[in-house]
Amino acid sequence: MSARLLLVEDNDANADMLSRRLLRQGFQVLIATDGLQAVDVATSAQPDLVLMDISLPKIDGWEATRRLKGAAATAAIPVIALTAHAMVADRQKCLDAGCNEFETKPIDLKRLLEKIHALLGARTTP
Repeated sequence: MSARLLLVEDNDANADMLSRRLLRQGFQVLIATDGLQAVDVATSAQPDLVLMDISLPKIDGWEATRRLKGAAATAAIPVIALTAHAMVADRQKCLDAGCNEFETKPIDLKRLLEKIHALLGARTTP
């Protein structure tokens, strides 16, 4: 069975492009378009990994990640932050919020896939 990814992205064009690329790689892709929806979908669908845009409506990706990592049901789900902010401080802020990894936009698919596979390989299932 292929891994289920939750892609959290409020830009429809970006979500469509990245989700199609991930589907071609054999992943199942769920999509959320804001931070609150991301928390709801992750809680109900229990994806194997979350790709979290940081600049989101309702609540930002940092707060959504903090909520996921703070809830027992979703704390073990790896989160990769996706952001146009490439400063060292931005990376640290993502890691401080609970993100397992960090990827800058525009997305380098090869590098992102390496991070996804590393995190999925490291994840232990209960």
